[in-house]
Amino acid sequence: MKIDKLPEDQILAMLRSLPDWSYDGAAQSIIRHLTFADFAQAFGFMTRVAICAEKADHHPEWFNVYNRVDIKLTTHDAGGVTQRDIDLARAIDGFA
Repeated sequence: MKIDKLPEDQILAMLRSLPDWSYDGAAQSIIRHLTFADFAQAFGFMTRVAICAEKADHHPEWFNVYNRVDIKLTTHDAGGVTQRDIDLARAIDGFA
């Protein structure tokens, strides 16, 4: 099933309900930076996200160093942000 890329104005409107996320127009993605108390908490968070992402068959691009996790969501097949990215961002916020 083909999923359509969202227009920028719609992405920005949706991000109003996701205040910890920002839109990167150049990368056609939404991003969030998180900081945890330590590596174990960061890794536990990533594990919960990984299980959710695998079930949704939609995987984040992310980077982890010690207690920090940087997440970038985009739908490569659509060439930008889709509803799948917004849905995963909401789930990630629930784990954070």
